[in-house]
Amino acid sequence: MPIRIALDELMTARGIGVNELAERIGITPVNVSVLKNGRAKAVRFSTLEAICRVLDCQPGDLLRFVDG
Repeated sequence: MPIRIALDELMTARGIGVNELAERIGITPVNVSVLKNGRAKAVRFSTLEAICRVLDCQPGDLLRFVDG
């Protein structure tokens, strides 16, 4: 799949861990890890919105198109 999520990089840049992000966006730490490690097959817009609010970013900062 050529779409990659750059959540790990943004979390590191903002100094926020999996447990804190999970608590602040209202999902489990396991689900944050699934997103962070690129194992997610989909993401809800409500989750994407919450991540963007907490990390003060745009969806385009989180999603990358990697061809090949």
